Amino acid sequence: MKDEGVEKFGGTKDVADSHKFNEQNLEDYMAAHVEGFEGPLEVRQFKGGQSNPTYQLVTPNKKYVMRRKPPGKLLPSAHAVDREYKVITALGSIDFPVPRTYCLCEDESVVGTMFYIMDMVEGRILWDPLLPDLPKEGRRPIFEAKIQTLAYLHNADYKTIGLGDFGKEGEYFERQISRWTKQYQLSETQEITSMNKLIGWLPGNIPSNDEVSIVHGDYRLDNMVLHQDKPEVAAVLDWELSTLGHPLGDFTYHLMQWYMPSEAGSTNTLKDCDFGVLNIPDAAEYTRLYCEATQRDSIENMDFYIAYNMFRLAGILQGIVGRVRDGTASNAHAAAMEDRVKPLSDMGWEYALRAGAV
Repeated sequence: MKDEGVEKFGGTKDVADSHKFNEQNLEDYMAAHVEGFEGPLEVRQFKGGQSNPTYQLVTPNKKYVMRRKPPGKLLPSAHAVDREYKVITALGSIDFPVPRTYCLCEDESVVGTMFYIMDMVEGRILWDPLLPDLPKEGRRPIFEAKIQTLAYLHNADYKTIGLGDFGKEGEYFERQISRWTKQYQLSETQEITSMNKLIGWLPGNIPSNDEVSIVHGDYRLDNMVLHQDKPEVAAVLDWELSTLGHPLGDFTYHLMQWYMPSEAGSTNTLKDCDFGVLNIPDAAEYTRLYCEATQRDSIENMDFYIAYNMFRLAGILQGIVGRVRDGTASNAHAAAMEDRVKPLSDMGWEYALRAGAV
């Protein structure tokens, strides 16, 4: 079975005209700032990386990755590659699976925008959560590795590793709902009644259990590199949305793969799967695994969290649609995101109704 995610987003391509830069400037910068660097340098662009253009930097001895802010008009607070660099570097100090970082360059004269450079971690990037190319017995261990890694992140002492100032402590949902409402409205290209209802309902119905941890913000299968041969997470990627936040917001975002309507997903959804046949945990069992790893008894208010995350994901995707409109989107398939926003909004409002909305 051909994985459509690999076809669309996997691998590299020639650098898009809108994302080209002076490669000699970059090679000179790396020679001065990247330990062990030896040219010559060849630059490729990853097909994925819808928000921040991401490049493969190939040298005779090894490969690196560069993440940069896109050129052009940008939404406020978006494309925070400096924050990505900070959290990846900090987590590397406690052997959390992230690439080694080398440098952050805030001098826009080098490639035109801020960027950072890290190792390229070799391994498997899988796009289809059904794991069709893996034998049945190999699927469950991948899910166990994913959830153990997320629990490790949420259990980490963020202050000890220098991330005490990485975000505001508390009121995470209030801030996120405000942020994605603004981003959505700045990028709006169609009127969606269910989205407007969610924007009105969510702020007044936030659960009272305020916790703080490092959150990834976009934790999913295709944002990680798996070990080539073992069911282990070799590196978690794409930390642009990371901050200090509520661990349950982060976990239940990851859980959306089990609830996503099929017409709203870029890959297959796990909704309505035969989990026994697939040897994949269902949502209840996956939640139990997370609770065990984070010393919780259970998770209450799940309907709110699902409604919130459907809203949040719709807001993220609408932002990509807005960048298509403004000419700054970095993925050739970003225009298709518009078709996913309404199904997510509709599903989010369904769960809000289950949570007591009227």
